[in-house]
Amino acid sequence: MLRDAMTDLLAWRDRPDRLPLLLRGARQVGKTWLLTEFGEKAFDTVVHANFDEHSGSRYRSSLAAIFDGDLRPQRIVQDLSTLYDTDIVPGRTLLILDEIQTQPRAITALKYFAEDMPGLHVVAAGSHLGVALHAGVSYPVGKVTMLTLRPLNFAEFADAMGRSRLATALRRMNLDTLATFHGDLIGLLKTYLVTGGMPAAVNRYLATRDLRAVRETQRDLLTLFRLDFSKHAPAHQLARIWQVWDSIPVHLSHENQKVVWGAIRPGARARDFEEALQWLYDYGVAYRVDRINKPGMPLKAYVDEGVFKLFLLDVGLLGAQADLDPRAVVSGDDVFTEFRGTLTEQYVHQELLAGGSTALFYWAANRAEVDFVTQIGPEIVPIEVKAGEARRSRSLLSYIDRYAPARAVRTSLSPYRAEDTMTNVPLYAVGGLNTLWPNEPVAGVAPSSS
Repeated sequence: MLRDAMTDLLAWRDRPDRLPLLLRGARQVGKTWLLTEFGEKAFDTVVHANFDEHSGSRYRSSLAAIFDGDLRPQRIVQDLSTLYDTDIVPGRTLLILDEIQTQPRAITALKYFAEDMPGLHVVAAGSHLGVALHAGVSYPVGKVTMLTLRPLNFAEFADAMGRSRLATALRRMNLDTLATFHGDLIGLLKTYLVTGGMPAAVNRYLATRDLRAVRETQRDLLTLFRLDFSKHAPAHQLARIWQVWDSIPVHLSHENQKVVWGAIRPGARARDFEEALQWLYDYGVAYRVDRINKPGMPLKAYVDEGVFKLFLLDVGLLGAQADLDPRAVVSGDDVFTEFRGTLTEQYVHQELLAGGSTALFYWAANRAEVDFVTQIGPEIVPIEVKAGEARRSRSLLSYIDRYAPARAVRTSLSPYRAEDTMTNVPLYAVGGLNTLWPNEPVAGVAPSSS
């Protein structure tokens, strides 16, 4: 399984100013597999130290004791070499500190590796680092490089399905090739809307080609998350965390898709669930997209407080949580158009995050709504999402009339088409917007001469 993050890891390996790397991401997105693959591919030896109490490792208690002592890297490396009976050699060995959030002193130790042993390649991974850091674990600011692993994006899914050349065309935004294989890509996209990008679900589909089997795997993952909530969430917030988690498909099925507190619990107020929401964000399985009242810089300065949408980690998990029959998604029956549109917006949210968007918002005014507003380079770009073939984009045109953006995007099942007022980007290519417009000068702004 080819993951785009491998390119980032290889670049990190070769950086002369390299710092320890902290790989974060939700459970079951493939962090351990990726780091193991990276170590085998790029290093002579790998030492994999796993702090997870459920890992079954006979080394775990001794491993914890190593980090209970002083945090001098030389001593830690010597003790790890003894524990795993392996030489740890800077430049040749990859040291993996897995599930590091369970050992706060190991997180602190990254600072000393950066300062006192920069030649050693140290990478740490954690499934709910956000929860640990939010709870007060000391974070070595300025002493680590952060990388986030998400579920497989659509290009990675195409690779996993054996369509490597299509995946390359998606990554490079080769519009001629994409246009030629438009029908194939639409069919592949419909399958992806069911499978999503969780590695276990993708592997189940590859093994069975049975979307019902994929749903079973996704339900197992949802159960695993709920059990994990029980283990890691504050006891006094657990019931509310479950209520918010279970309500996300309900919010997304509303016409405007914004969070309605009464859908969680009759009479509920925002303050009743703020802590529960924050915990789900920190845990990495839910995302908040705030509404803005105008597209100014910085976008977060124009947020309408308390009005937002919630998205899940993965489009396949959303379909499973909503108990959608996979056949309804891939067949395109009109009776399922409303929620199919919700799946499409969830998918676009994932693709934009995977494509490098760091802050996503949406805009609404006077019954007009643009699904996403984000910054691409120096520009603020509105993005309207259509579940089927592109029709009239009244909301996006209203936004354009008001704010005259340099670029505007409508993403749909229609092929790529650049128009006077907007660019139609096919849904399967929406993750490549940063590639489509790489560092082009903005209208009215002269290129730098430096």
